[in-house]
Amino acid sequence: MIQPRGTLAILKEPFMVRSILTLALTVSLLSPLAAENWPRFRGADGTGISDQRGIPTTWSDGNYAWNIELPGVGHAAPIIWGDDLFITSALNQGTTRLFICLDAKSGEEKWTRKIGMSISHKHNKSSWASSTPVTDGKTVYVAFADEEDYLVSAYDFDGNLQWRRNLGAFESQHGLGVSLMLHEDTLICPSDQKGPARIHALDKNTGATKWATVRTQRRTSYATPIVVPYRDGKSQLVCVSGMMGITSLDPDTGVMNWRSPNFPLRTVASPVYINGLLIASCGQGGRYGVRQIAVDAKGDIGDDGLAKVVWERKKVIPYVPTPIVYKGHLYEWSDEGIVACVDPKDGKDVWTKRIGGNYSGSPICIDGKIYCIAEDGKVEVVAASPEFKHYGTTDLGDPSHSTPAVANGRLYLRSYHRLTCLKAQD
Repeated sequence: MIQPRGTLAILKEPFMVRSILTLALTVSLLSPLAAENWPRFRGADGTGISDQRGIPTTWSDGNYAWNIELPGVGHAAPIIWGDDLFITSALNQGTTRLFICLDAKSGEEKWTRKIGMSISHKHNKSSWASSTPVTDGKTVYVAFADEEDYLVSAYDFDGNLQWRRNLGAFESQHGLGVSLMLHEDTLICPSDQKGPARIHALDKNTGATKWATVRTQRRTSYATPIVVPYRDGKSQLVCVSGMMGITSLDPDTGVMNWRSPNFPLRTVASPVYINGLLIASCGQGGRYGVRQIAVDAKGDIGDDGLAKVVWERKKVIPYVPTPIVYKGHLYEWSDEGIVACVDPKDGKDVWTKRIGGNYSGSPICIDGKIYCIAEDGKVEVVAASPEFKHYGTTDLGDPSHSTPAVANGRLYLRSYHRLTCLKAQD
């Protein structure tokens, strides 16, 4: 095992500590390299937006701060909190699942935990480690599944197991692809699967069930939920699935507030929120995105008892990649490499451009620039702007079905076999 470098000096004199903390806060507020953590799939709130400055739009192998080989294969994105980076992988047809903690600055291994599971089926575009972990800065939560078990584990930052729950069997064509998320003291564990389907809400400190909402199932959903504003200052947990469409749940009780019409096909991309609208899509392998709808986030109900559809799109729709919302526009990166800037008021295109390639990861937006990794490992960067601009292409040299992560002045790019770190420029 590689040992992490460096030591942490602890200052004990109170005045000195206060002075240094004040100076650090001032510098962080003024610096273009201000620190930020990336605690879940697509960042703190799942929007995939970062104001980090100085990340290059093109680079070469010599620009990496580090470039390491990962054991096994996985598609989950890394998450980062301070100097700790967490990532998953799998070996031996999924019989060995790996949960790995790295030093975010050096890439050196801090610890690895192994979980034994059964040989299980997966789709050829998926992996046995596709669910991105989540952390609150004290505990980190990770999920793995096979046909018999859906295991959710909580570890402290030293790798000590705090608790583990088995949520039962998980039946899916593709394997576990949805990611965990936190809302206050609740860990949300979606299980919109072909078998008995539920959304589980666990106490993040103990793993005890707070609530579990039964769902009507048809096909497994791979879409990670989001939390957005509701009515009267309350929040709502927004989930999507083929059978239940866009669904609003009370995050404290699991009670359904409203739902949209269902989707004809499978849901993979997560829902997004913009200007009071919730937008989600569906599709299927070989056909990709086929339908996208926008509904009022307050659940304006029609005569049929379902939320009214504000607009609908049937062209240039992402099936797997989750869209980006940035400065009043919706940016859609389709599986076939067509990027669109969309007016969210009516769902009409502002522009569409073919970038090329095929995509099974989601884009993120850094300082107004959208980064997305193609399946062949090429990173494409375009402007998140009503005026199209293509910044360039960089080849990772290894296939990827993952989503980038950015934190504390560094961009992290995961491919099948490697993880690279690119530092922001001053």
